[in-house]
Formats: sequence, structure tokens, C-alpha cells
Amino acid sequence: MLTWLDERTPLPSPAEALAADSEAPGLVAAGGRLTVARLEEAYRKGIFPWYSPGQPVLWWSPDPRMVLPTPEFRLSHSLKKTLRRFLRTGPAGGCEIRFDSALRRVIESCALTPRAGQDGTWIVPAVVEAYAEWHARGRVHSAETWIDGELAGGLYFVCIGRMVFGESMFSHRPDASKMALAALVAACRARGVPLIDCQQNTGHLASLGAREVPRAAFEAHLVRTLGEPAIADWTYDETHWRGLLPD
Repeated sequence: MLTWLDERTPLPSPAEALAADSEAPGLVAAGGRLTVARLEEAYRKGIFPWYSPGQPVLWWSPDPRMVLPTPEFRLSHSLKKTLRRFLRTGPAGGCEIRFDSALRRVIESCALTPRAGQDGTWIVPAVVEAYAEWHARGRVHSAETWIDGELAGGLYFVCIGRMVFGESMFSHRPDASKMALAALVAACRARGVPLIDCQQNTGHLASLGAREVPRAAFEAHLVRTLGEPAIADWTYDETHWRGLLPD
């Protein structure tokens, strides 16, 4: 039976999510408000919000779970060429990687990019405000690709301990979002982050090295990583690329 939340009701265990043969497999609960406290509770349990305009807040924990092990990230030949060109020219060539310089703009741009198979966006105004506030408290970050001084692509993510949860990405120029993801993977490797949560399966993520794991395995990973020292600094460092682009 689905749990309906009020302000005092804790989120149930992901084990109580609706079964795979239901109309909404992985749905854990519905209702409540998107507050920083609720988001912190949810992510620590491996639960995330995902809903459309006009719906109550819906809380999910799919089984299996899509994850990207950072050592298994795959760069296409064309993206390798793009990144090597970027590293040769640097900002002088018109391309720059930044972290956390335009978080709200990144989320709002992601809101204009529907997920695969969806007509609209799940990033409603309440989501923008909640994650922007969570960013102000140090949990939410953005990886950004800037080209000729314009925000060309990027993504935003949640980080608790050594656990990184990827949220959404957008691109206004070819390869711009992939460059931001590659920068995040490189930064995660340098900071000892072994896994990026991708939430749901897409062919695009699978092509980059992401794969499904059982919910139980994902939850075990959460236990190991959430209590580790927090990563406070996501400053871009060009030397992090060496792990992805060896000489």
C-alpha cells in the first residue's frame, strides 16, 4: 500500500516501493513538500523525487538502479578528440569548464530538456527552488561547459559524503553536456568517488558505461559512502583529466 506523507511522516524504507509488476514500479511514497530536510532524508535512503506539474510530489527508489562506476566511464573517439583539443587550447580557445558558477541557470536549462520518453519536464518550479536552497547549504553542485563566454551545457548533482547523485543535464552545443559529465567523472576519480547514481536506465547513459545494479547493492554502497568525509571543494582542476585521457 502506498504511503501518503504529511509534514511529520517519515519516508518509508525503499523495500516498501511498489513492485515491478505494478503500474508505478519503484514508487515509494507520495505527498509532502520539497524541503531541504526532506531531500536530505530521501537521498540518504536512496529515494529521489520525480513528478510532473499538477501531481503531488512522488518519491522513487527503482529496482534495479542505474549507476555509473567512475572507472568504467567510456569516452567515444569523437569526444576524446574534442577534449584533447580543449586541453590544448584552454580558455583561450573559447571553451572552459566550471563548477558551481551558475547552478540555478543549469537547473533551469535542464528543466527545458525533457527526459527521454517524456513530453514535459519533471523539474517544476518547486524543484528549482528546493535544489537551489540545498545548493546554498553545500549539497547540490553543477558542472558546466562554457563556450565563447556562454553556458553551452552542463549538469547538476547532489553530493553527500563520497556519494554523488546525478540529476539532470542539458546541452545547447554539440558535446557540451558530455564534456561536463566527463569533467564530473574526472573530478570524482580525483576525489575518491567510485560511483555516480544515474537513477533510471537510458540508452545514452548505458553508452557511457552506466549499468543497472540491484537496489540492495545500491543501498549497500550508500551505507559505505554516505558517512565518509564530505567533499566541500569541487573546484575545476585541469590535472584531473589525466585519468581519462592518458598520454
